[in-house]
Amino acid sequence: MKSTGITRKIDELGRVVIPKEIRKNLCIREGESLEIISNGENIILKKHSQIAKYNDISNKICNIVGEIYDFDIIITDREKIIASNKNYNGKMLNSKLLKYIDNREYYVSDKECNIYFDNIDISGYITIYPIIDESDSIGLIILRSNISDNYLKICKLISKIIIT
Repeated sequence: MKSTGITRKIDELGRVVIPKEIRKNLCIREGESLEIISNGENIILKKHSQIAKYNDISNKICNIVGEIYDFDIIITDREKIIASNKNYNGKMLNSKLLKYIDNREYYVSDKECNIYFDNIDISGYITIYPIIDESDSIGLIILRSNISDNYLKICKLISKIIIT
């Protein structure tokens, strides 16, 4: 475990402020959940991914849908790709994609466009749909195709399958 050399006091309600530099480095945003784990004398704070419990079904969906349809399917949590029928897992989301999660917006391209993950550029017709679980926006479903078609209904279906 790496020490930061930063000391914080616990206030009367038991709260501790996580320094801004650490929150920024770990991409911890206001309102996000953290897991609190006690390990002997250590307290470990770990970023909590609500969608992580759906990893198995997400991977199965990506493989099955990818075999049936001729498009790329990507499922994300609030910061990175967690499942895909390509080799995109673990790639970080950019700020534009994070806005779709935060604003609970969907997007259907009417022409070929590009989206970026880390250093990967994906181009084609893009459909983006937020995954909502118990009123929380927890990730995205992204479909990329070579043909212009509205895949919004497929995205909605996949979202419902993942969270049920």
